[in-house]
Amino acid sequence: MPYWLKRHFVPITAHFDFTLALTYAFPVTALDQLIAPRLRLDTHEHWGFVAIALVATRQLRPRGIPAALGRAFFLTGYRVFTRYRTVAGRELRGLRIIRSDTDSRVMATFGNLLTHYHYSVARVSIQRSATDLTIDVATPSGVADLRVRARTANAVEAPPAGSPFSSNREARRFAGPMPFTFDYEPETQSIIRVEGVRHNWQPRPISVDVERVTFFDHPPFAGGPRPVLASAYYLEDVPYHWKRGIREP
Repeated sequence: MPYWLKRHFVPITAHFDFTLALTYAFPVTALDQLIAPRLRLDTHEHWGFVAIALVATRQLRPRGIPAALGRAFFLTGYRVFTRYRTVAGRELRGLRIIRSDTDSRVMATFGNLLTHYHYSVARVSIQRSATDLTIDVATPSGVADLRVRARTANAVEAPPAGSPFSSNREARRFAGPMPFTFDYEPETQSIIRVEGVRHNWQPRPISVDVERVTFFDHPPFAGGPRPVLASAYYLEDVPYHWKRGIREP
């Protein structure tokens, strides 16, 4: 397929029923190989970060299309926190997406055709109660299986034990998703950046039990330092849209 189709030409609108964001800390050197040209790691002290965003999405459609024609799906995205300086000199914080999983084959097909988000199809099970949320993601060959139980009813006063963040205020700076995503287009030696615009963005720090996260058992993480759960945030009822992508050579 033509590489230029992946430049996010179509502005997209969606509604997030809920988002659970898990942020993992790694020594900076463990993430260097995940950074594309012209991007650099967004760090805290000597740590870099990978976010896992689990998002229940509905009414996803091109802007201007009626909501009733939108698609509903579940998404799990793995993203590296990065920084990018534009040609005009503007410093932006955002994410480079390294893998996405969805329970929708339609979403995977068109997502891989029109974006750089690297979709695969997964089986997803969700159980919700008034106090808990349990998500189980099963991927082909088990390369990105995930099982997490989140206690969504109450906020916590501090990040998880062992987190490099000393407070929720510090951790909040790395609570993905971020407003921008970046990727590198090798055919033209360009950066493709996409800006997301969100409303009702009020994440709450919560406690979670992560029973399984196999993505970090495979390259490029296999054999390296183990990740540290740095924070977990939860939010609901978020209108969201993505602007048309911008290419900077």
